[in-house]
Amino acid sequence: MNTAVKTWPDLRGRFGPYGGRYVPETLVAPLEELEQAYAKARADDSFARELDQLLRNFAGRPTPLQFASRLTEHLGGPRIYIKREDLLHTGAHKINNCLGQALLAKRMGKRRIIAETGAGQHGVATAAVAARFGMECVVYMGTEDMERQRLNVSRMKLMGAEVVGVNAGSRTLKDAINEAMRDWATNVRTTHYLLGSVLGAHPYPQMVRDFHKVIGKEARRQILQAEGGLPDLLVACVGGGSNAIGLFHAFLEDSAVKMLGVEAGGRGHQLGEHAARLAEAMGFTGSRPGVLQGTYTYVLQTEDGQIATTHSVSAGLDYPAVGPEHALLAEQHRAEYSAASDAAAIDAARTLARVEGIIPALESAHALAALIARAPRMRREEMVIFNLSGRGDKDMEIIARYL
Repeated sequence: MNTAVKTWPDLRGRFGPYGGRYVPETLVAPLEELEQAYAKARADDSFARELDQLLRNFAGRPTPLQFASRLTEHLGGPRIYIKREDLLHTGAHKINNCLGQALLAKRMGKRRIIAETGAGQHGVATAAVAARFGMECVVYMGTEDMERQRLNVSRMKLMGAEVVGVNAGSRTLKDAINEAMRDWATNVRTTHYLLGSVLGAHPYPQMVRDFHKVIGKEARRQILQAEGGLPDLLVACVGGGSNAIGLFHAFLEDSAVKMLGVEAGGRGHQLGEHAARLAEAMGFTGSRPGVLQGTYTYVLQTEDGQIATTHSVSAGLDYPAVGPEHALLAEQHRAEYSAASDAAAIDAARTLARVEGIIPALESAHALAALIARAPRMRREEMVIFNLSGRGDKDMEIIARYL
């Protein structure tokens, strides 16, 4: 395996051919300011100590690596461990990145935080850290997502955030990002844009990844302590891909450890029916390299280059592009990418609830659905770590309608 993967991105913010910085002139200076501030923070031990303290005492790290004994027995395949990111404060992995970026904004003297959100978990985590640091908070959210994630809208508002509904386009995550970027371009002197995934212009894909690497570092240490060896397979859902890259990164040099990222297969293989960017081998159409919202990566687009509409039962996976580091890992065949349908994700959520007493977020349920399909082909002595990136409280209305 090419161990140079660990050095990405390069000085231009590129992950091989992917990534970079494709933004209007008004955002070049704030991105350069952010890049320089992050480089200084990364080299400052006091920043790392303060972030570690907040991750432990505010977010609730380390999260457990739970042996799923009944799920293992139920599937009759490999030994399955669940990385319980759902047990973090606010209910998902998103708090890791939000704490890191909020600390960085504080160092930069920015007192106003803006964010985008799809499933609402990033918005809730942003509202929580803004309240913790006494910052003004505005969260942009597509009105389609606001309707299907009403509980998280209420949680954001309770913590003092202003939630701005976005009616443009498909009224989902892509459109919320557009509005957040417009706000940032107008208010760069006072405002930090707390982007929620490994997307966007450099340095965001690197920075968000770095704040989530704690997932994989913990999981690696925990599985070695529990089993005395490394897992055979890592499984995580991929929207933008922050929870997956957070888990994968600590294992990139371990060529025997396979990695599976699971996208939204939606309700069909045709463009507009899914949100699968890297799972082309499964017959999903419409994905090819292009630029979206500041980065060069795989994007779902029409034949004439227009950004395509997407569909997923999970708001957090309903996005037409994928993080540039995932595009590189797919190209290098270091990670495999597949997709799970809406129906399979709902079934997987029900299975985990009834077998292990855990209700997963529908985003995470896509990864579980792929694992359920693969487990019968695996040996009993093999080990899997499944990243449970969020809990399913927010999705109960959707799950109830399906069931």
